[in-house]
Amino acid sequence: MSTTLLSVAFGADPGRAPLAAPATIEQWWLTAVALGGQGRYAQARAALNVVDRRTAGLATDGDCVYASLSASTRASFLRQTGWHGMASYDDGRAFAIVAGRGDSPELVAAACDALTGLAADALGQGRLALGWRLLERCAEQINRSEGRPAQLWRQLIRLEWVSAELALASGDFTRALRHAERAVALAADCDSLRHKVKSNLLRCAALTGFEPGQAAMLAGEVFDECRSSGLLPLAWASSMLIEGVSGIATTPNSAALGAAVGARGGVFRDMSL
Repeated sequence: MSTTLLSVAFGADPGRAPLAAPATIEQWWLTAVALGGQGRYAQARAALNVVDRRTAGLATDGDCVYASLSASTRASFLRQTGWHGMASYDDGRAFAIVAGRGDSPELVAAACDALTGLAADALGQGRLALGWRLLERCAEQINRSEGRPAQLWRQLIRLEWVSAELALASGDFTRALRHAERAVALAADCDSLRHKVKSNLLRCAALTGFEPGQAAMLAGEVFDECRSSGLLPLAWASSMLIEGVSGIATTPNSAALGAAVGARGGVFRDMSL
């Protein structure tokens, strides 16, 4: 595994560019994750295309794991730009690839990624009850992984993220804050700056139900961290939160950041349609 790629995808250096040329299937997937975190969606999708070609035969469990991860990663890019319905197709495919193949940590992790993705897709389509049921299935998968929660750190954080988002969508800010704070605590023990930042952003969103001024102030700190770390999609999301709560535009503002995402291959769904 490339230490540099890992530090960009799931470590302390998410803004590093350009990246070294990948060689293995794992490196191609890590490259896609790293590029996606920077908002370089067109390049990230191209990297996922390589993963798809190299795993097309699904000959081994490893092929299945990376084929599934590729599909759920592709879904996350769609979801981040508002295409929840389309994302659910890829997340469903991601789950189908690994469902019933075994209970190795790698297969369980891929299944959990697909399930939390499907729950977030359901949320984006207003199907909150379905979202909670899918998260219950994800929690069951994790609970069956005896003695292996440390290997599922990312899945545990994602479970709290989507739980917080579902609670926010239902107007339950207390529950949302509880899940967001769990995500912050879990992220504190990992190396991924991106996971730390997103967890803090969700905590800010939950705080809008109690202390909007404090939420906007803390979101400003998240915004600055995103900008300095090259996390363009999260910078855009934090800008949207700040502007929505305070009415004060960030510098650059959310429109400019959204345009920058678009220039890198992110195609936003027109939510007015």
